[in-house]
Amino acid sequence: MNDWTSGYVAEIGYTYGYYPELNPLRAKWIALLRGVAVSQGLGTSAGVSCELGFGQGVSVNIHSAATGSQWWGTDFNPSQAAFAKGLADSPEAASRLFDLSFEEFAKLDLPEFDFIGFHGIWSWISDSNRKIITDFVRAKLKVGGVVYLSYNTQPGWSASMPLRHLFTEHALRLASPGSGIVNRVDGALAFVDKLIATQPKYLLANPQIPDRIARIKEHERAYLAHEYFNRDWHPMHFAQTAEVLGEAKLGFLGSAAYLELVDGLNLSEAQRGLLSDVADPIFQETVKDFCFNQQFRRDLWCKGGRRLSSIAQVEAIRSARFILVQLRKLVPNKVSGYLGEADLQPALYGPVLDFLADNRPHSFEEIERHVAEHKITHLQLREILTVLLGANALAPAQSDEAAESARAQCERINTKLLIAARADGGISYLASPVLGGGVAVTRFHQLFLLARQLGYKGAHEWANWAHGVLQSQKQNILKEGRALETPEENLAELQNQAHGFAAVQLPILINLGVAKD
Repeated sequence: MNDWTSGYVAEIGYTYGYYPELNPLRAKWIALLRGVAVSQGLGTSAGVSCELGFGQGVSVNIHSAATGSQWWGTDFNPSQAAFAKGLADSPEAASRLFDLSFEEFAKLDLPEFDFIGFHGIWSWISDSNRKIITDFVRAKLKVGGVVYLSYNTQPGWSASMPLRHLFTEHALRLASPGSGIVNRVDGALAFVDKLIATQPKYLLANPQIPDRIARIKEHERAYLAHEYFNRDWHPMHFAQTAEVLGEAKLGFLGSAAYLELVDGLNLSEAQRGLLSDVADPIFQETVKDFCFNQQFRRDLWCKGGRRLSSIAQVEAIRSARFILVQLRKLVPNKVSGYLGEADLQPALYGPVLDFLADNRPHSFEEIERHVAEHKITHLQLREILTVLLGANALAPAQSDEAAESARAQCERINTKLLIAARADGGISYLASPVLGGGVAVTRFHQLFLLARQLGYKGAHEWANWAHGVLQSQKQNILKEGRALETPEENLAELQNQAHGFAAVQLPILINLGVAKD
């Protein structure tokens, strides 16, 4: 029999996650910081993008709707591809989604792409499939195009690799045939608990393993099945990945994790001094991975990116737009890097946040003009905005024209997602035409939005309607780890959440184009 899965877990669907790093608009800011000119279509409605291995298709559909740009993609799992196509099922949808293998997809008559993203597949596929992806990128990425790639890496996985091997060996050799992947996952976890209880020398040599196992158990079984139980699993050193992608003419652009771009948050003075003597950028990243004990990288790569002159770089940076996606008073005064927590200095961050407190898009140039009286330099402002982006307080914003052209498609996909929230909270993001991507919205907040859309007035009515939805399915609210048992308790909690939503989240969602005024 032909094994179309190639050893990849396919009997249980992947999680319904949204991955903001797949938004090309985010990559554009990092390219500007690096002084690299990328494809003109990147992060615009005219851009053409591709996601390989799109899972349930939440990211690819949100990005297609929120930018109005054309997205192509494939996921070999037909049930996942069917769900993704269902989200995109409208005559105006700009996404072209398939359930083909990478090899089959590469043979289609495809356009050239400004952006190609693949999250969560590079480490979990065979060498032959990685070669297919590399050849595809070389053939189909435009000059100046950007690739986003996330993958497991070393040295962070070195201690846990034997544990993963134990999981898969137990599932292969001791699990009952036909027992199902969830039972195999649970059986492997239970066996590892028994092994740990015997105090093996592996545990003595790696005392962090029990904590890692505890964190593993917190994840959904669907996630664990795809993360730990595939046939192929190859955490690659950064230099190995760079060598493979070099065959596709790709050069390293930078980390897609904003906070990793700020050395002061992540590297000690001694480490920064050591790295200052390392001229080779590939070896620099290798050394950083040892400093961070890195186990998961989120990287951006560029094909033939042209260096911008200093004048052109400053002009392009000044045209970039940003929006505060939290209430000013709720923005944390600390941020965490690999060195631990760092304070956001009020003298630097306060004036910037005060100007952005209207939760509307503003250009770098506008912000720079406003904070000039506070003696905040151009370079300081670059870092301030990057830190706020990494803290998820800030997000890149599209032009007003692009946002307006994407508004109708966002309304359509958001309505589908709101209707789906009646049954469960599997998808906790909605599409924002302002962001050109997704914004986190909890299930209950989605129910309040749907009630509002249906004509119910005010927090009291939204909560009553949401309570009826939950009661009809015999679903109770969890609060502080305890299920609320009585209808009165559940309704009171919904009333409390609805009033908080009306005061805090709703005004921001209106400004993001997720809800109507």
